[in-house]
Amino acid sequence: MKLCVALDMAKKDDCLALARELKGLDLWLKVGLRAYLRDGAKFIEELKNISDFKIFLDLKIHDIPNTMADACEVISSLGVDMINIHASAGEVAMRVVMDRLNLLPKRPLILAVSALTSFDDSGFKAIYNSDIKKSVINMSQIAYKSGLDGMVCSVYESLAIKGVTSDNFITLTPGIRPFGEANADQKRVADLATAIENHSDFIVVGRPIYTATNPKEIAQKILSQI
Repeated sequence: MKLCVALDMAKKDDCLALARELKGLDLWLKVGLRAYLRDGAKFIEELKNISDFKIFLDLKIHDIPNTMADACEVISSLGVDMINIHASAGEVAMRVVMDRLNLLPKRPLILAVSALTSFDDSGFKAIYNSDIKKSVINMSQIAYKSGLDGMVCSVYESLAIKGVTSDNFITLTPGIRPFGEANADQKRVADLATAIENHSDFIVVGRPIYTATNPKEIAQKILSQI
């Protein structure tokens, strides 16, 4: 299991300061939509200059197939190590993305987003007319068949996804509150023990680290347990 720290703070300088504080630790950094729109590709370079961090660029690409493939090819040129696309774009879109990126000399890991962890059952059903678990399993099977590397999912779906795909099919689980912190805007959250029990390959932790008085100490505490 790998720790992925979300750089979701409101100011670029705060995100860079956190990265400097975490330098030397065995972890990944997640750059989300706000940070990328605000700070651009140069932000990725600045993070890489601080340390040889692995970077997950979390943009959740969702469009028609060729537009998704075009975007993912550009994103791959930034030197990031993992990106994600929406599984609900469909099998054709996922296959087109993978066909394009597999032509590259080196490509990032490609994960599919299933049901956002901000959804609960009723909210998801109102949009997708299906229950969460059934849809996540279906999306995961299609993503696996399409050649993707894994899924972004809730901790509670990790084992089921591996059960219908492969133990090597990556599960990256947001909404981790390592030691029982508040949920904030996420619904399907879990603590560290639950993530370990459900064989998450990557856990994403944001607020519990960057709002702490000593972020490095919290990160080290998490790393010591995984």
